[in-house]
Amino acid sequence: MDLELLLDVMGCKTRRDILDLLQDEPRFVSQISRELEIGQKAIIEHLRAMEEAGLLSSSFQKIERGRPRKYYGISNDVEFQIFISQGTIRVKTPGHEFQELQMLEERARMGDDVSYELEQLIQDYDEAKKHAELLLRQVDERKRALKIRSLNLPVMFGEEESQDEKQ
Repeated sequence: MDLELLLDVMGCKTRRDILDLLQDEPRFVSQISRELEIGQKAIIEHLRAMEEAGLLSSSFQKIERGRPRKYYGISNDVEFQIFISQGTIRVKTPGHEFQELQMLEERARMGDDVSYELEQLIQDYDEAKKHAELLLRQVDERKRALKIRSLNLPVMFGEEESQDEKQ
């Protein structure tokens, strides 16, 4: 799933309203248009964008009279997290770490030679592992340093109160 496209889709209140409406059951364009009080042409454009992003799927269903209607429904579960702090903005989708590997696996099943890409991916994973191990050591060192500092501080909170109360 294209994360940029997903963020673009989720940035629009009308699209979020459409998703909210479709969580109950699939609906066709005129139902969505009527319930949200938005023109059908605009709804169609929103639905098209959301279908391209992989959030929606569509299917035709016969009705008693007239031609079949195209119904839209939520295609699958999507979860992502946005982390923002001083100097860091990170968007994460669960399982995104292996998304590229999964795409290469699919291409290999189709008969593509993905050897070079797999070697590159292994190098990237190795570098990421080394970086994560270094970061973990730094975090552990900071925790140890804080613990040592806290052990050297005199603890006087309870004693001061009881001495003040005696006087």
